[in-house]
Amino acid sequence: MQQDILINWSPQETRVAVIEHGAVQELHVERALERGLVGNIYLGKVARVLPGMQSAFIDIGLERAAFLHVGDLWQKPLEGEGLPAHRNGGPPRPIEKQVFEGQTLMVQVIKDPIGTKGARLSTQVSIAGRMLVFLPQDDHIGVSQKIPAGLRDELRTRVQALASAGVAGGKTGGFILRTNAEDATDAELADDIAYLRKAWARIKDAATRQPPASLLHEDLNLLQRVLRDLAGDHTQAIRIDSMEQFHALMAFGREFMPAAAGHLQHYKGERPIFDLYSVDEEIGKALGRRVDLKSGGYLVVDQTEALTTIDVNTGGFVGARNFDDTVFKTNLEAAQAIARQLRLRNLGGIVIIDFIDMAQAEHQQAVLAELRKQLARDRVKTQVGGFSALGLVEMTRKRTRESLAQLLSETCDQCQGAGRVRTVRTVAYDILREILREARQFDPKEFRIVAAPAVIEMLLDEESQHLAGLSDFIGKPISLQAESGFGPDRYDIVLL
Repeated sequence: MQQDILINWSPQETRVAVIEHGAVQELHVERALERGLVGNIYLGKVARVLPGMQSAFIDIGLERAAFLHVGDLWQKPLEGEGLPAHRNGGPPRPIEKQVFEGQTLMVQVIKDPIGTKGARLSTQVSIAGRMLVFLPQDDHIGVSQKIPAGLRDELRTRVQALASAGVAGGKTGGFILRTNAEDATDAELADDIAYLRKAWARIKDAATRQPPASLLHEDLNLLQRVLRDLAGDHTQAIRIDSMEQFHALMAFGREFMPAAAGHLQHYKGERPIFDLYSVDEEIGKALGRRVDLKSGGYLVVDQTEALTTIDVNTGGFVGARNFDDTVFKTNLEAAQAIARQLRLRNLGGIVIIDFIDMAQAEHQQAVLAELRKQLARDRVKTQVGGFSALGLVEMTRKRTRESLAQLLSETCDQCQGAGRVRTVRTVAYDILREILREARQFDPKEFRIVAAPAVIEMLLDEESQHLAGLSDFIGKPISLQAESGFGPDRYDIVLL
């Protein structure tokens, strides 16, 4: 499937849109002050060990301590043993027997800080190159599952020979072949091995000179990752609207990724580059709950801290001859749209999909097959279960970075993320009860209600009789003050 990649660059923000068949399939945003941390390597200091949770908090110089679980702790084999116990299917050694407070550890970020959670770390370091991923603490050669099975053994043998030949003065470490290594020459693989080993040498040297909580290695920025991770054989053009960044990216690409650099173009059009495919409009839609389908049906996407739920509805779709066909066609279209929305919004973690109930088992299997087919195009690892007894589909999508909504929006200060606020009448009754409660504890000369204009209007109009009755009952005057800066359910009771 052919794709175009559009890059909108400004000093404060880089935005990348992946376009297929004229529609936005992926969005990536990186801000100069909020760059993601995944892939960064730090010299961390153990701040606290929690044996009960089999985890530790590590200071890497961020606002919040990062989190290291025992399962992400690389363990050296014990004397006389082969691989560590957990690599042979056994349990890992307890974390309190491996790390201690005050210890310095080289760690790598595998998940960005999300919400109230700090970054997640691993001591199993990996460094990504153009065609290979270097595993300095390991010794095996792995191959991406997306490379055809018939080529894997050949590629593994070639890389093993190059690695053992001591390219860049070393013979240690393992490698994983990425998908774009499928057609690589020995010279290209050798260059990648040399680059990765040199990078590792620089990191080790920095670890001996830098103090704890220092950054030792920073992953590529978004512009560079476009060439490394997003561009491929199916990429027609990579258009960028900044002449300065075009030249910088071209120089980087020619040195490390010449094939991808060949697709680079400087966009000189008068219209903003994202206007070519209404990308900004798509961003606005991706921040909303409702996603309309061409058939007239729609999705409702709700994202919570623990999981994401997607509800499928027929809406106004009545095109099929009978109800079963209507439901089936809506669900098929929804399966395609859901896969796109997961990529577009960068939704991760547990996803629960509530398709419209289907009476026929073959319809269920067809919808499930369509969902899996569309998810196969996802760069991020996904896993899909079947229909549950309640007719729900459970799936997971690996989460490494914040979702688009978490990156571009924040919790509403009026509803605190609930999505709803109390009605004006509910707030008015809350105020009357609060005045009665305070009148039993205090003896002011007067009570003053400070609230949103709509609440004050309600108390002066429809609830004026109740307000007057309360004033008579407590024997105190009650005055009203409208405050335009107050949210619909915020109020203060002032004792005068």
